[in-house]
Amino acid sequence: MSFVAKKCGVKFKPPAIVLLYEDKTTKKMRQRVMPVRNFSKFSDCSKAAERLKSNARHTAYLQGVSLHQLERLHLLLRDFLLGKSLEHSLASLCLDPDEDLNKLSDQELSRKKALMEQLFEQNRKKKDDPDFVYDLQVDFPEQLESCGWDEDEEF
Repeated sequence: MSFVAKKCGVKFKPPAIVLLYEDKTTKKMRQRVMPVRNFSKFSDCSKAAERLKSNARHTAYLQGVSLHQLERLHLLLRDFLLGKSLEHSLASLCLDPDEDLNKLSDQELSRKKALMEQLFEQNRKKKDDPDFVYDLQVDFPEQLESCGWDEDEEF
């Protein structure tokens, strides 16, 4: 059987991962609800995502879903079990340039670093890319603000 994942979401009560997929044989859209068992507010989301993806009942359906996306859905479930709002959980999955990363817990910091790494890899220009330039030189406009540390001083 061949399945193509279209959308993936989360159901809070009871905790489950919901997958919308297309069945290639019948050309119909279907929905599969995969309950998340043995999951608490202290569970490791990456291990839970790996366990769900490697489950024999769901392997064929979850081939098109990345492990990272399943981990993010488990993070939403865990935040719900911790009593956090959906808005707070979704905001923690995004990068805010004004956020002070020194005030985050180790788990939240590693989550933000993983998001930064993913964004970097997504925007990185590789040698095989058609718009790759080896020695790119850019002239930036003159800086309006001046800082004392970058001015030349005579000793």
